[in-house]
Amino acid sequence: MANNTPMLITFSIYILAMIGIGFAAYRYTKNLSDYILGGRSLGSFVTALSAGASDMSGWLLMGLPGALFAAGVSEGWIGIGLVLGAYGNWRLVAGRLRVYTERSGNALTLPDYFSNRFEDRSKLLRVFSALVILVFFAIYSASGIVAGARLFENLFGISYETALFAGAAATILYTLIGGFLAVSWTDTVQASLMILALLIAPVVVIVGSGGFSESMAQIQAANPSYLDPFQGSGSSWIGIVSLMAWGLGYFGQPHIVCRFMAAESAAAIPKARRIGMIWMCLCLFGAMAVGFFGIAYFAGHPDQAALVKENPERVFIVLAQLLFNPWLAGILLSAILAAVMSTLSCQLLVCSSALTEDFYKAFLRKQASQKELVWVGRATVLLVALIAIALASDPSNRVLGLVSYAWAGFGSAFGPVLVLSLYWKGMTRNGALAGMIAGAVTVILWKEFVGSALYEMVPGVIAGTLAVVLGSKLGAAPSQAMKDVHGRVEAEMLEHGV
Repeated sequence: MANNTPMLITFSIYILAMIGIGFAAYRYTKNLSDYILGGRSLGSFVTALSAGASDMSGWLLMGLPGALFAAGVSEGWIGIGLVLGAYGNWRLVAGRLRVYTERSGNALTLPDYFSNRFEDRSKLLRVFSALVILVFFAIYSASGIVAGARLFENLFGISYETALFAGAAATILYTLIGGFLAVSWTDTVQASLMILALLIAPVVVIVGSGGFSESMAQIQAANPSYLDPFQGSGSSWIGIVSLMAWGLGYFGQPHIVCRFMAAESAAAIPKARRIGMIWMCLCLFGAMAVGFFGIAYFAGHPDQAALVKENPERVFIVLAQLLFNPWLAGILLSAILAAVMSTLSCQLLVCSSALTEDFYKAFLRKQASQKELVWVGRATVLLVALIAIALASDPSNRVLGLVSYAWAGFGSAFGPVLVLSLYWKGMTRNGALAGMIAGAVTVILWKEFVGSALYEMVPGVIAGTLAVVLGSKLGAAPSQAMKDVHGRVEAEMLEHGV
């Protein structure tokens, strides 16, 4: 325990700081809009880092390095796909969604936006999109809790069951107290910590392996296929398409696009895009480098490789403990906790928003006061967290596997619907509903019954897109009011030049 004391102190200071930010944000949370979207007040810097941190969950420092450690550079296609997808999301969705949600009844959530955008008086869009959020975010939130539990289990020698609650408790607390502002402000701190860790760690791993040339030679000697991007997962066009298809998921992730909705204006988006993309590229490169050069380190130190061979997702944790003194290791490993907390907090808040705005207010208490809605939102944060902890209770869960399922679900159910809703004035309510159903159902059926090497995101996005087009063409045309709103959004986008 003596060796763990510096890390315990570092973690404690970090967690207390995040909780302190939650209490600070509490003072600025007066109504549901504040709790869900921070009153649409985020500047470019906070928008960029908050979107990035909410995206890069525990898989960035556990799942992704583990994939590179296990298979080599062939897993790098994921990073390429993610960069392309993230840039497309910033470029095609961010500014337009910020304007469209405000013009569509000042929508606070994606279900709210879809319902208002397509004049859905039946509330079917609101209900189904909220259900998609709750189902897939339960899985996604479980991945973050698994990552946090693995971290606490490995560092402090506590049982997995105890670690589940230890890893999630602080995130639940500051999200429950401070809402969206707490999540966004803590995301900014957490994103800074993540990039610091991922810039330092690869350099130290390379030095610890004997330098760049020696590292490459050791990797070559361990297995030449580690250096071939067309081996392993990238050995066929199906494998490459499946890995790069991760980028398609960005267009439908509620916890990321809600950051666009919360920006202070569409004019803030271009600067946020530049900051966010630089941050993302550096983080992805650093995470992949840790896993890849970790191959060289453990090839030269096989006596230290037992834990990593048992579970490659531990590679960042083990390297940090081996190559840094306990105080620096505590700071670096806090970055894993930061990645977990940043994404988990966003997921809990989006689920809470769906339950509060799209179920409680829409169906149960239409006249509920703002204070009541905020407290209902806090209660639902706790409810969703407990469900996610229950789903994460199986110790055999893998972070990347859970993330890939939820990522595909959102990307397929919401991605085609969201993008087409922003650009196609001929899209209708029936098309949107058909697209959501087709995308979500295809992902579930493909994952559970087809089991192909092709990532379920690909057939899901294709099915969702076709369903939107066919559903819109076969039903009644959109109303003149819908076309008018679309025209005003187009004009405003031209005015902002985004």
